[in-house]
Amino acid sequence: MTRIEEDDTDKMVSIYQILSVHSVKSVVSISISKMSRLLRFFFASTLLLVASSHAEHVIVTGGPALRQWENYRIAEERHDHWWANFIRASTLRIEEIHRLYGANAPIVWLVYQHGYQTRGLEDKTPYTTWIAKLAKKNQATLIWVSSGESLIQAINSRPAKSITTFDFFGHSNRYAFMLDYSNDIMAVSSAWLHERDLPRLRAGVFARHALCKSWGCHTAESMSAAWKRALGIPLEGAVGATNYTMVGQGQLPSVSGSWAR
Repeated sequence: MTRIEEDDTDKMVSIYQILSVHSVKSVVSISISKMSRLLRFFFASTLLLVASSHAEHVIVTGGPALRQWENYRIAEERHDHWWANFIRASTLRIEEIHRLYGANAPIVWLVYQHGYQTRGLEDKTPYTTWIAKLAKKNQATLIWVSSGESLIQAINSRPAKSITTFDFFGHSNRYAFMLDYSNDIMAVSSAWLHERDLPRLRAGVFARHALCKSWGCHTAESMSAAWKRALGIPLEGAVGATNYTMVGQGQLPSVSGSWAR
C-alpha cells in the first residue's frame, strides 16, 4: 500500500468516526426530544387529572312563595303556583351536567331550606324530605342554606379552583339573587345575595374558565357586571323576565328578552 493510500484510509476512518459520533448525538437528541414530549404529556395529563378530580358543579336553589300571600295578588302577578319550579329546574340542570361531564360529575346542591319547610307546612307535604331523596337519586351533595350569609360561607368552603359550573335558580331582580321571596312577607325578600355582597365571595374557588349562569329574572341588567368585577369571570343572566312554566315538561327556563353577560 502506498503512502497516499494509507492517508486515504486514515481519512476514511476519521470520517467514519465523525459520522458515528454525529449519529450517536442524533439518536441521543431524538431520544431526549421524545422523552421531553412524553414528560410534557405526562405532566399535562397529571395536571388535568388533578384538576378534574377537584372539579365541582354548584347549583343554588331559592325557595318558593307561599300561596297565602300570592292569592291576594291579581292573577297575572302571582308566583309559584307549583312549589317545585326551582327544584325541577335544578334537577333538569343536574341531568344536563351528567350528560355533558359524565355520570360521576360531582354536584354540590345548595338549597334554601326555610322556604321549602314553610311551603311544606302550608301544603301539608314533606318537601324537604322529597328534596333530600332527589339529591340522593341524582348523586348530588345536598347542603341546606338558611341565609345569604350561609350561602357565602357554603360557596367559600369549596376547594380552590373547583367550581367548574355555577347555576342559580330562584327569584331575582337586577341587583340580587333572592333565596326567599313572598314567603315570610308578601312581595318581599328576607334572604338574598346582593351584588354588594359579591366581593365577599372567594374568587379562588372558581375555575379559571368557570361557566356561571343565573336563571332568575333581570340578572344581566346589573348583577352580571358586578359579578365580573368581583370574581373576574362572566355571569350569564337574563335581560327581562324568565319563565318557568315549561320546567314541568322537561325544559329549562326561557327568557322573555335575551341571555347576556
